[in-house]
Order: sequence, then structure tokens, then C-alpha cells
Amino acid sequence: MASPYALILFYSRSGNVATLAKEIAHGCEAAGLAAKRRTVPPVGPQTEAVLPQVPDSGAPYCTVDELRQASALALGSPSRFGSIAAPLKYFLEQHTELWLEGALIGKPAGVFTSSSTMHGGQESTLLSMMVPLLHHGMLITGIPYNEAALNSTQSGGTPYGPSHVAGLNNNQPLSQDEIALARAFGQRLAQTALALHKHTA
Repeated sequence: MASPYALILFYSRSGNVATLAKEIAHGCEAAGLAAKRRTVPPVGPQTEAVLPQVPDSGAPYCTVDELRQASALALGSPSRFGSIAAPLKYFLEQHTELWLEGALIGKPAGVFTSSSTMHGGQESTLLSMMVPLLHHGMLITGIPYNEAALNSTQSGGTPYGPSHVAGLNNNQPLSQDEIALARAFGQRLAQTALALHKHTA
């Protein structure tokens, strides 16, 4: 049997969601679960046929088998008018065979996002990202209020999942509260996955 791992699957245009993904991966690894960071190709005038097989930089593109075999999933997207970005939605919609197989049923999952402004649609984005995961039968994890940073944050961070306020120029670094919450989320996701793996092994 393959070793368990968390898949941190995201789309990031300006790098902020990718930075959150790194912190979530740190949290997973601190809890003893390996983390794979993966991204998806953009969609638009460029088609998949003309894009390189491997991105020029950053995380590799995700394969359907990596998603199928993951023990846990953290799904990340920038807020696009209060909803999931098209490239990530497109990727999920191309792999309905996973739904037909029931491949993701019973696995823990969670969501994370970034927006330019404090009220740029973070919570609606996170909630909309949960919907396909629920259709797959995944177990949604968030961030409980016993995480102190959730009560003190003046930037990102929600009970629905980690978030980041990037600023109008998308160059604002993660705050200490945002980092703490991303790591706590990763740790909780990993602990849940390891407990389930031990129970079913």
C-alpha cells in the first residue's frame, strides 16, 4: 500500500494562494503526513494542447492519479467574483470518473483562498469550493475557534478555511495570524487523515 499523503491542489495567478499552500503543507508535515503541492494549467486563449507539460516554475501540474490516491485534499483558489477560479473548476469537471468510482468518498478535505481586499468574497469562495467536495463524499474540515488566531486576526482567516488578504497590488505578505491558521489547518487535516488511515488499515 502506498504511503499516505495530503494533496495540496491549487491555482495561483499572483503567488498568494501558492504561498498559503506552502504553509498548509508545513502544517501537514509537522503532524507527520507527507504533502504534495500541485497546481493546474490556466484556461483561456491558450489551450492545454499548446501549454508545456511541466510549468516553468512552481508546483507541478496535478495528475488524476495523484488526486485519486491522496489521503486528504486541500483545495485552494483565488477569489474570482466570490467564487472558484475557472482553471481549478475546469480541472475538477474533467475528472468525473473519480465521482463515478467513489474514489474520494470518506477522505478529509478543506479549502483555502486569497483576495485583494478584506471583503473580496473570501467566505463565498470557500463555501462554493466545498460543494464539489461534498458531491464527492469528502469529509469537510475547517478551523475551529480554539485556534487563538481565529479570534484575533485583523487580516485573513476564517472558520471555513485559511485565507489571505493580499492588498490591491497583490503584494502584501501573509500576516502571522494567516500563517498560524494555515499551519493549524494543515495539521488538523493531516491528523484527521492519519486517524482515518490507521482505522481502515
